[in-house]
Amino acid sequence: MRPRTWTPPRPPRCRKRRASAWTRKSPRSSDRLSRWGGACRPMADPGRRLPPHPGFPFSGRTVPMSLKLSAAQRQIACQSRLFATLPPELRDGLLDAAHLVQLRRGQVLFQHGDDAQAIHIVADGWMKLYRIAPNGAEAVVGVMTRGQSFGEPIALRRAAYPVSAEATTACDLVAVPARAFLDMLQTRPEAAISILSATFMHLQGLVEQIEQLKARSGAQRVAEFLLELCPEGAESATVVLPYDKALIAGRLGMKPESLSRAFAKLRELGVKVNQSSAAISSVSRLQDLAQADAFGAMSKVI
Repeated sequence: MRPRTWTPPRPPRCRKRRASAWTRKSPRSSDRLSRWGGACRPMADPGRRLPPHPGFPFSGRTVPMSLKLSAAQRQIACQSRLFATLPPELRDGLLDAAHLVQLRRGQVLFQHGDDAQAIHIVADGWMKLYRIAPNGAEAVVGVMTRGQSFGEPIALRRAAYPVSAEATTACDLVAVPARAFLDMLQTRPEAAISILSATFMHLQGLVEQIEQLKARSGAQRVAEFLLELCPEGAESATVVLPYDKALIAGRLGMKPESLSRAFAKLRELGVKVNQSSAAISSVSRLQDLAQADAFGAMSKVI
């Protein structure tokens, strides 16, 4: 019987794991891996969605790109209702602490229930604020564009966002840290007027939405929406629809099929709508419809 010889154990091989939500590689980050809590996972690329993981920044959502503000973006922020009434020295201090957030179409900025950390001003593009109902339906609360701000009272209370925010187009946002605003209010309480002004404008917009839903027909709501896009003083115009028709329907409190019926009714007033624009032959006739009584005079216009 031959004596046994001791052989040192071979080092364990790293078995190749199947691609999963934790290890799947993207074309842009195929060679960049990082360890989080002992699990191998891709590093966060702008625009990628990652599964939730304890301690992982931007867990479960896209990672926005943050940059410094340009002179043009600072100018847009200064013209917003939030900054327009602030003294120049306070405005400049807040913008020095701010940064630019770039989002792609469909990218989520924050979700319902997230802690508010910043006040946002749209520098370019369109942002959608919405909530998801228990039955899964999406309720569009507002659509923001260049120069408009959102999240002021929530961020200053450091509360949870009551809505979600998503970019409906490629979008640039000026993000002002809530901490910087709170520090300024402690030393310069008169700056609170700008917050009250912006909050009042948001409240007024919500009141107008309720009025439209309660007292306006679908055709009238669409007419008012198109009139907002028309150049001032024009008798005829061709306007570009700023976002897709599904979002237009959501903003106006309508279903997509109801929006299609409203567009069909407006054809009798000389409004021709295609995929991305609307040709209006008579702005005055559209104004008559928008100002008519929803249940009385409107039937005479259509």
